[in-house]
Amino acid sequence: MAGKTKVVLTDYVWESVDVERKILGADVELVPLQTKKPEEFITEAADCIALLNTYAGPITADVMAKMPKCKIIARYGIGVDTIDLEAATAAGIIVTNNPSYCIEEVAEHTMALLLSAARKITFYDRQVRAGTWAVPPGKPMFRLAGSTLGLVGFGNISRAVAVRAAAFGMKVLYSDPFVKQGQFDVPGTKVELNDLLKQSDYVSLHAPLMPQTKKMMNDETFGIMKPKAVLINCGRGPLIDTDALVRALDAKKISGCAVDTTDPEPLPNPHPLRNRENVIINPHAAWYSEQAMVGLQEGAPNEVRRVLSGEWPINVVNKAVKGKSRAGL
Repeated sequence: MAGKTKVVLTDYVWESVDVERKILGADVELVPLQTKKPEEFITEAADCIALLNTYAGPITADVMAKMPKCKIIARYGIGVDTIDLEAATAAGIIVTNNPSYCIEEVAEHTMALLLSAARKITFYDRQVRAGTWAVPPGKPMFRLAGSTLGLVGFGNISRAVAVRAAAFGMKVLYSDPFVKQGQFDVPGTKVELNDLLKQSDYVSLHAPLMPQTKKMMNDETFGIMKPKAVLINCGRGPLIDTDALVRALDAKKISGCAVDTTDPEPLPNPHPLRNRENVIINPHAAWYSEQAMVGLQEGAPNEVRRVLSGEWPINVVNKAVKGKSRAGL
């Protein structure tokens, strides 16, 4: 392997790394690992030129300091909350993500959770499996058309949800400090977050996980929501204060929740959120489809290939690194 460019893959959730090897080419030594924490991959990554990353982290300034040759950290997914972006910029390391591989999937999954909660699909399924064939146990239910969906964050996925919700006859509100009313040609009226929480029958979280948004759904914000409202989360688990969610459900401050991501993840067993009839929990599956898997696996290694070829990558998160990166780009 002498003379080859070293690329380390911290962790992955697919069967093989043949796609990565094909994209990176024969002149690259790919070292695929299955790690969860930096201390498990840093020995191998100490002399890497690029780091491919799925979930392992957090990747802090200290970790980056131990990778003096690293030019790029390429995330397979959308979120970059496990990477210290300021530290990466200061170190001259380009950070990329993969913002478009699962937009349709997560939007569809959000609507699936919303519909399942509204029509008590999973509840009735459990009832029938247990031998009960009856409608009354699921009461009350309310017509979806005419109800209000509040979208917290109005990025690509959230806007795709807005289009789908409007097709069901729902009124769409959104709260996003970075989006102006009418900026995008999709359904939705911009409101302040508290107004959204007060008015919405369904609240769906699509904000990025940042210090300002961590545990944004807490005792205070749950107290603003309608008692009949349902919380949906296909974003990041830590957007919700899990203990506060349990308290809100216990106190009937909200009527239920449907979540694809949790904090912690996975939820321990037993846990107060498990085995509740008004709670739907999925195992972080919203991103997945066969088509999305192709886009997921190709995105990060293609960004690494571009940097190694002297090109500026497509999906750079820390744009301020341009002109002062270790890659000379």
